[in-house]
This record gives sequence, C-alpha cells and structure tokens, in this order.
Amino acid sequence: MKFNIRHIRTIGLILILIVVFAFTNKRNNARAIKNATIEFQGEQNPYITESVVNKLLIQNQDSFGNVEKETLVLNTIESRLDTHKMVKDSDVYLTVNGELKVNVRQRTPIARVSALPSFYVDDYGEIVPLSKNYTAHVPLVYNVDKNDVEEIYPLLKKIYEDEFLRKHIVQISKNEKLEYELKMRIYPFLIYFGEIKNIDRKVNNLKAFYQKARKDKSLRDYAIVDLQYRNQVVCTKK
Repeated sequence: MKFNIRHIRTIGLILILIVVFAFTNKRNNARAIKNATIEFQGEQNPYITESVVNKLLIQNQDSFGNVEKETLVLNTIESRLDTHKMVKDSDVYLTVNGELKVNVRQRTPIARVSALPSFYVDDYGEIVPLSKNYTAHVPLVYNVDKNDVEEIYPLLKKIYEDEFLRKHIVQISKNEKLEYELKMRIYPFLIYFGEIKNIDRKVNNLKAFYQKARKDKSLRDYAIVDLQYRNQVVCTKK
C-alpha cells in the first residue's frame, strides 16, 4: 500500500512538472520579439545596411513587436537573408530574453569589372552586383565580361592575397591578343602579364625587377615591362 501511494505521488509530481513546463514553454513561445540586434562579421564596409537586413528579416512587417516566437522559422529567415547578393552567409537565433540576434557575413569584393552592367568579383570567384551604399577600393578590370571571370579569377585572387600586388596594382585589362595587362598605382609603365598561367613565377619576376629598378631609381624610365618570358623580364624604355 505504501509502495502504491509513493508510486502515485511520483507519477503525480512528474505530471505536474510536465504541465508546468508545457505552460512555461507556451508562454515563452508566445512572447513577442523585443528587438533585433544585427552584427556584421568579417568585411566591415557597409555594402549592405541594417535597414536592408531588417526588411529581409521580417517581410510585410513594420516591427518585431507583433511577431511571436512561435511564428518565427529561423532557417527560413536565414535563407531569406542569404538570397541577398552581398550576403555570404548568416546566423539567426533567439536569446532566452526574446531578443533576435542576427550575424551577417558580407561578401568581400576583390575586383570591379567595368561592363554593362558593372559588377564585383568576390574572394571566392563569385559575381556580385555593385552596392548602392559603398564603393569597394579594388582594382578595376576592363575588356572582360562574366564569361571571363573563371579565367581571370586566379590572377585577381593572387593580387588580393599578395601584399605587394594589392598595394600597387590598380588596373587589369585584356588586350586584342586576349592576353592580360596590368597597371600600377604610381609608376607609368605597362605590365604585360600574358595568359593567366605561371602566375607565381611572373609575380616573383616582377618583384625582382621592381626591387632592382627602385634601387637604381629607374622605375619611371620604362614604358613596358614584359613578364611573359620564362627566366627574364624584358623591359622597354620610354
């Protein structure tokens, strides 16, 4: 008899806990979202604004105040954010206090292609539209289109990742021979890069030429610097 009473009490206590938990959870889910905190990760230039993110978060709603937790599907919200061309990925979650946290990682442009329409190429080789909010300070690319991005991307990535190139190279263009030429920020000579191959060797040769010509104070004496030959840099003076 004692066992049965103890057993009944235990079951009753478990049922009470279940009811309390369900009630608390229902109230928590029905609590209105207080506000949203948006943080941009990685690339800090404002290619996309908080206002744009807010519009993507809750469409057809003026605020979060009338949106209950149970009506939010976080994966859907993340997917909606990720559809924006300047968003690389996002992470959306709710705190226990009913605050919506949004972490947004923007894409990182590494070159701007002058075309109709113009566009950026990001650090993963993806085509990204220009931003209305901010202009990236990246090299300009001419005489190419979207079909050339896969071909030119290894050179763009090298320029972005190499400190020397990133500092000096401001323009890339394809010439009539379908080969590539580079221009530097300060010095007036044209760099014949040729086809997008042997990139590391050509860059090393350019750096070696630059260091020697800088030492000789002759960088402004050249019109053309040709990197297409295997073991040498062929230069043409003005």
